[in-house]
Amino acid sequence: MKDRTLLMIPGPIEFEPQVLQALGAPTTSHVSPDFIDVFGQALERMRGVFCAPSAQPFILVGSGTLAMDAAGANLVEPGDRALVLSTGVFGDRFEDLLGRYGAEVTVVRSAVGQTIDFDVVKAELETGSYKIMTATHVDTSTAVRVDPQLFGELGSQSGVLTILDGVCSVAGENLLQEQWGIDVVLTASQKAIGVPPGLALLMVSQRAMRAWKARKSPVGNYYADWGQWLPIMQAYEARKPSYFATPAVNLVCALNISLGQILAEGMQARVGRHQLTGDACRAALAALGLATVPTRVGHSANTLSAPRYPDGIAGVDLLSKIRAAGVILAGGLHPAIRSEYFRIGHMGATRPGDLLAAVGAIETGLHQCGYSFDLGSGVAAAQRVLVGG
Repeated sequence: MKDRTLLMIPGPIEFEPQVLQALGAPTTSHVSPDFIDVFGQALERMRGVFCAPSAQPFILVGSGTLAMDAAGANLVEPGDRALVLSTGVFGDRFEDLLGRYGAEVTVVRSAVGQTIDFDVVKAELETGSYKIMTATHVDTSTAVRVDPQLFGELGSQSGVLTILDGVCSVAGENLLQEQWGIDVVLTASQKAIGVPPGLALLMVSQRAMRAWKARKSPVGNYYADWGQWLPIMQAYEARKPSYFATPAVNLVCALNISLGQILAEGMQARVGRHQLTGDACRAALAALGLATVPTRVGHSANTLSAPRYPDGIAGVDLLSKIRAAGVILAGGLHPAIRSEYFRIGHMGATRPGDLLAAVGAIETGLHQCGYSFDLGSGVAAAQRVLVGG
């Protein structure tokens, strides 16, 4: 009997067998020719996944927060003005992070569940000279999506460097980094990229690299300094050995496998698959009478959903019953509404059968908690979307 539960949280996710096989292979030297070739290929493949053919990729050992930190550390100098667009916890994190490096930070913060109003952003950019603007493509705390095309285009028109947190979006949501003029896109391995936790990934435009090289003060973070890592990335891509700090050898091997799978699926097809899964999950939640944190479908993420608990249903009780039914979901994260909602991850290796199993477990939990609904209605609604009915 299968003695494990289905992991349907917004990261870490379920992983493809070939990715896990690479992770469990014997570890080789970080300067062996075979590994150098793998690392170089992973860097090259990142450009295809981010749709940024001329950008500079970085693969660092760390979490998505390290990727955020690296972007801030390398592009902010004391006194720089930064505009943060926040739709949740991870947007708010940029305010503190950029301030640590001396930025004067202004925040455009949406109401919980709403997305960014770019008319407000445009008006704010016209009030002064901003150097940097940040946004969170999909905030994992709210499942709210920001339009990255408007973000990039407005940044380019205003002459500001744009940093997009793509931790919960890259390889799952539509993203054309170079075409849309986004200077830095960052992510982490454990979400739609499809690799166990431990890698911080950045794709940096040539404009951002020039801004970094033109700094008047040293980067205030030793480990995250691109000056330490750029020669390493360039050497590996040229298939030459180099060293600053030991890379996560097996994770990089797993990353290369996953990036290859993503590109083989095709970016348009992969984004379309996530759109279909997101639509199916939203249809199931609507059929069950569950409201969601995002206030409109148009700005709801396709990589995760954030349904609200029905009135009278205790979150801890429901999630424990869903887990007993074979599926692990995540509780709320945004401090203003933490006890009011839960989160379902559906990205990366998630397939239709996984989503249907998750919806079935949610129905089981709701039923056992005494919630009144038509059993099977959520599964049926999701199935209709998945089969095109």
